[in-house]
Amino acid sequence: MAYRKLNRDSSARKALFRSMLTSFFQYERIETTEAKAKELRGLADQMVTLAKRGDLHARRQALAIIMDEEIVKKLFETIAPKYADRQGGYTRVIKTGLRKGDAAPCAIVELV
Repeated sequence: MAYRKLNRDSSARKALFRSMLTSFFQYERIETTEAKAKELRGLADQMVTLAKRGDLHARRQALAIIMDEEIVKKLFETIAPKYADRQGGYTRVIKTGLRKGDAAPCAIVELV
């Protein structure tokens, strides 16, 4: 299986992850369900790898996904230099247990 569909059509899934990526790089840590966290991990790692390249084309590719220019600036100027010597694995997923309302398994995604 290539990816999790999360019971959404492709446009809703794309919008969900764009929003989650924007929030993730804004706060550098978010809490969500386990399935969404595991999918977000790969996308966030791709964004950090883009930011490590640091050229104009990479910045425009990141702007096509992340919805706020200030957050892209933060990604390229503060987050990416921290991982300059690291070869991937920029995020960690920590399982936190079940959500109270619907017993969905939750997790925290954070930058390493």
